Amino acid sequence: MKLKHVIFLILYGLPLTAFAGPYAPAAGQAGSTAISMNDPAIVSWATGYSNYQPGANLSNTWKTPDKALGKAQGTSFDVVSLGTGGQITLTFNNPIVNGNGADFAVFENSFSDSFLELAKVQVSSDGTNFFTFPSYSLTPAAVGPFGSIDPTNISGLAGKYRQGYGTPFDLSTLSAQPSLDINNVSYVRLLDIVGDGSMHDSNSHPIYDPYKTTGSAGFDLDAIGVMHSQSTVVPLPAALWLFVSGLLLSASIAKSKKS
Repeated sequence: MKLKHVIFLILYGLPLTAFAGPYAPAAGQAGSTAISMNDPAIVSWATGYSNYQPGANLSNTWKTPDKALGKAQGTSFDVVSLGTGGQITLTFNNPIVNGNGADFAVFENSFSDSFLELAKVQVSSDGTNFFTFPSYSLTPAAVGPFGSIDPTNISGLAGKYRQGYGTPFDLSTLSAQPSLDINNVSYVRLLDIVGDGSMHDSNSHPIYDPYKTTGSAGFDLDAIGVMHSQSTVVPLPAALWLFVSGLLLSASIAKSKKS
């Protein structure tokens, strides 16, 4: 277990069990949107990375981007940390597409439901133009380096759920962006939330999370799982065309035999 996790348990004991905010609760509770790393709906995982820019307060131990590739491990150690204000972009052999419900999920390594280190999520279909998912934070005031936040006060930010459970994102949320092809997303960028209130949500509210942490500071990325990708989604028009073509061919053969 990471040092910051151990200190949190010593200072604050068990995770929060009562929630007050308007958003989905922690993993395992009624109404939660958490995606298990073993959910059969996940069809693929990130295969590469680029533009890893580790932020401050981060030791070399946690600067291994390859640990964010492949299946989520659900542990405190098999992660790459972004550091304070850092970022990373993950890539995918098969682009993510917009399907029914959540299209991908981001997995962090929090050991509890309330020690949550957060990140903004951006996507791109060309690697140049990135678009940020709307995010909302109602945490009322700053928290210390080992402080806790209520997950029901958080929406649209990666890191909302404990290790082994991913935060889901639906590409249809960004369908109005003209420079984004939501059926051809090959890049997902994560931007660490500094946590001191200097960064803001979509309503211009300050975003707070544990600050200031060191060693493995900032968002700890385990993996990104994909529920809808080009390799698994067969476009309905194409499927219908094949079906209709088969019927026409059968009718033509039958007509020829009668002739």
